[in-house]
Amino acid sequence: MKKTAFYPIHQKIGAKIVEFAGYLMPVQYSSIIAEHKAVRNSVGVFDVSHMGEIFIRGENALKFVQNITINDASKLFPGKVQYSAMCYPDGGIVDDLLVYKISDGEYMLVVNASNMEKDFNWMVENNLFGVELINASDDYSLLAVQGPNSKEVLTKVCQSPLEMEYYYFKYDCIADTDVLISRTGYTGELGYEIYFRGDESTAAKIWDAVFNAGKDYNIQPVGLGARDSLRLEMGYCLYGNDIDKSTNPLEAGLGWITKLNKDSFIGKDELIKVKEEGLRRKLVGFTSNEKIFPRHGYALMFSGKNIGYITSGTVSPILEKPIALGYLEVEYAFPGNKVDISIRGKEFPAEVVTLPFIKK
Repeated sequence: MKKTAFYPIHQKIGAKIVEFAGYLMPVQYSSIIAEHKAVRNSVGVFDVSHMGEIFIRGENALKFVQNITINDASKLFPGKVQYSAMCYPDGGIVDDLLVYKISDGEYMLVVNASNMEKDFNWMVENNLFGVELINASDDYSLLAVQGPNSKEVLTKVCQSPLEMEYYYFKYDCIADTDVLISRTGYTGELGYEIYFRGDESTAAKIWDAVFNAGKDYNIQPVGLGARDSLRLEMGYCLYGNDIDKSTNPLEAGLGWITKLNKDSFIGKDELIKVKEEGLRRKLVGFTSNEKIFPRHGYALMFSGKNIGYITSGTVSPILEKPIALGYLEVEYAFPGNKVDISIRGKEFPAEVVTLPFIKK
């Protein structure tokens, strides 16, 4: 198991550690609900150093990114970030990711930890443009500072003003360390992600600087448990649960990042065919007033007929009711439709709702 540069801190403050994507990671420190609410109400800090950073360099860098991702990277300029995905030729999803444009000849792709090796191999296999591919994942640490007070906290430690729009990034300095800081995150709240190189002592300096700056805001460390419940309240997809190689971005609600009008990209022909033939299923949100915990794989029923399955579920700490994502046959996938969740032979009523569950 790998350890991030923040691992000694997690141990010191009593985090519950679990194995995740090849890393020993904190799943919680105090409680998932308390950490979740800290992010929604003030500010929380996540170690997400397990994420992968892959650099693309060369005069054909844009051509490579355009071919391997489904969004239109030609719209990017230095300092801009884009949410995108990679697909197989059959339209199935390799991974969802972030594209950072560093310069005309350099991009950084931030990929999911569990897919890091697979993604890099996929890029190497499809390097038709002679670009340089560098998997720098082990060289970078990543700290996410999320919540309505995140700007006030980081303003105290950054050398320049944090006047960034959503999905922009810039270079700065925190605790005498050069950082790349982006206004991105996986919580639905105002938030930032801080990329930097360095050892455990560098990570400790940045951690201490951020937490000292956040004392007046009751800043809290947050683990993977609350990271999952926060993203689910916003209806954000998780690879391995809601999307994978058996799902395509159109049925997963990612049509908005699927630019079928751009030049050829891997999976384009099949996705055009899917759109022309019409979707057979859609990823939608559900809520229930029952005292249940909807889990991945539970069947979704309508009048005794199996019409889909749950991909992600939890009890929302904010709504205090069960919420879930799942795929439904398209004729049943409309807001207000009543369905049943099958749990151990019993069926519990639920309703299809418009995402996100928490309105921001």
